[in-house]
Amino acid sequence: MALWTLIGLAEGTATTGWPLKPGPDGQEGVIGMPRLEPERCDTGCSICIDVCPTQAIALAEERLALDYGRCVVCHLCVEVCPTDALTESNNWAFGVRARDDLRTDTSVTPVARPSPSRHSFRRSLHVRHVDAGSCNGCESELQALNNPFYNLHRLGIFFTPSPRFADLLLVTGPVTRAMVEPLRRTWEAMPEPRWVMAFGTCAVSGGIAPGGPCLSGLEDVFPVDLYLPGCPPNPAAIIEALLMFLGRMQQRLHRGQMNDQ
Repeated sequence: MALWTLIGLAEGTATTGWPLKPGPDGQEGVIGMPRLEPERCDTGCSICIDVCPTQAIALAEERLALDYGRCVVCHLCVEVCPTDALTESNNWAFGVRARDDLRTDTSVTPVARPSPSRHSFRRSLHVRHVDAGSCNGCESELQALNNPFYNLHRLGIFFTPSPRFADLLLVTGPVTRAMVEPLRRTWEAMPEPRWVMAFGTCAVSGGIAPGGPCLSGLEDVFPVDLYLPGCPPNPAAIIEALLMFLGRMQQRLHRGQMNDQ
């Protein structure tokens, strides 16, 4: 018997039971997206707006608003806020179906594209990943999904090298202009029904450097069915977003507010 087999038998099961049953998600203590409490904001203060590198913070109807779809989780806003209107949180799972659910501006009404039927996927989902200009931070988190701890296959979710077998097109990066045509060809090669996921803040909104050689995110190419911001999103957030998309978990973020806040 091979040595690694003996070591594995001695160590026992490494895969977490989460999210199918109680167990660790591997993200204990990880700092998530900043939390906004606009009622604490001093009138006339704009220090957080000035320091944000992606214009994720703005005034909406004279009230501070935060767009998580633009946030790169640098927490510069938290560091400079003098009134604790912006604070750290451990909320990392922000997968949503409607882009406006990533905004705390309540003057807009989120509208999502039609949800896939539970019968569309049977018991499995096949994902085709395309890097459209990523720094590879998102790719490092995607690779972790298939390690022994997360073992994504146990959930019936698989990555496929061919778009002809894919249900979901997962795109990372801000979408460089050179990648627009390859993305369209990949999309056209996918069988119906097919869906699109904007993975990471860059794909959602263009990230740190929209414009120029890059677009302002995946929506500039075609409609998006699932948004997951973060820089990068961690493996647990990815799993929760995919299961939410499949109707196996509930969406927890609505109009920029977590259900458990």
